[in-house]
Formats: sequence, C-alpha cells, structure tokens
Amino acid sequence: MSGEHSNARKSLGDVVFERILRSIKSGAFAPDERLPTEHDLAAEFEVSRPIIREALRRLREQGLIYSRRGAGSFVRSVGLKQPLGFGQLENVADLLNCYEFRITMEPVAAARAAERHDARSLENIATALELMRDATNRQSHREDADFQFHLAIAQASENSYFATAMEALKDHIAVGMRFHGASVKRETLGLARVFDEHDQIYRAIRDGKAAEAQHLMQDHLIGSRERLFERKRPEG
Repeated sequence: MSGEHSNARKSLGDVVFERILRSIKSGAFAPDERLPTEHDLAAEFEVSRPIIREALRRLREQGLIYSRRGAGSFVRSVGLKQPLGFGQLENVADLLNCYEFRITMEPVAAARAAERHDARSLENIATALELMRDATNRQSHREDADFQFHLAIAQASENSYFATAMEALKDHIAVGMRFHGASVKRETLGLARVFDEHDQIYRAIRDGKAAEAQHLMQDHLIGSRERLFERKRPEG
C-alpha cells in the first residue's frame, strides 16, 4: 500500500519478495511449475543472489513454494488465490460471518504462535504493534498495521493454512477493521483500550503462554465484533 511505503522505504528484498508473490497469486505460474533459477531471477530483478535466496526463503515459510534438492523451487497450489474463492464482502451478514470465522481460527493461531514463534516472527508482531502504538498516541488507527499484527501472528504459528486464510481474507478483514477503528475513535479511551488488548496478546505470545494468548485473542475479537455491531444490530 502507498501508505506503508511512505512510512518506511522497502528493502530490495521486500520488493523482490512482493513481486514474486504477486506473480504466484495472479496465476502467472501453474501449480507445481518450476520457478526460474536463482541466477535467472537475480538477473531479472537486477539484485544479488543472496537477496533472491532470502525472498525464496520467505515464500517457503509462507507455504507458497517448495524446494526439491538439486531441482529448484516450485509453486504450491495452496498458495494460489483462485481456489480459495471467498468472493466479495457484500453485506452486514457477510461481515458477521467473517468475524465468526476469525473468532474460530485466530485464537488457535495465537496459541500456536506462543508455542512456536522464533525471534524473527516475534519481531514481525512487535513491529506491527509499534506502528499501532504510534498511531494510538496520535489518536489515530492504522488498519494496515492492525492487519499486519494479526497476519504476523498467523505466520508465527508455523502453520501455513492460518497465514494463507488471513491473506485471502485481507479485503474482508480490512472492512471490519475500518469500521471498528471509526467506532473506537468516538470513545475517549477507545483506541488506548484496543491497543492494550493487542499489547496483552503480544506479551502472552512472547512469554509462551499459549492458553492465555488464545483467550486474549478470542476476547479481543468478540469485543471488536460487539463494539462494531452494538449500534448496527437489527431490532427484533
């Protein structure tokens, strides 16, 4: 997003990673198709091979590609956008269903993240949290940082299904976050309270407290749904 780019210049590695990611998700590569060699990718992107290797490592971590010794890297079908087919978010009922799915999925992802995170994946959660802290101090809400926080937790779970589902739901989740952010900004301490909920989830994950992380994430998402829909719930 252009907003993210204005806050921090992306590294060459980020640019290469995102361009290959877009190519895979757009269907430019068929399932199980071999990617170009590291040498060819380095030439195409005009970067060094270590940068290509790092981008490929991140794609493997997200379950988008797999490697065969001596044969190269290949695209996983699970990484493609088309089979997920969530469609468009069309009405309030869809948004409620999205919350119901998130409340089922994300607390478990948070528990697994508490058990399985490493220094790098924990740092990704912390980075998103710091962006949210800065926005909260300015009485603002960063939907992009909010999503990155939840996505980073899914990635830290070391289960690519959680992360892939979050990526596929990004546009749906963004709608809920946008309305939720507008809702809590109307309350004097609303943004600070929501930030504190995220901070507590992060601390539980950092400290390896799986059950606590699961309960905190569940309470946060249920609270988010209730704050959003308390004024929108149909009567009767």
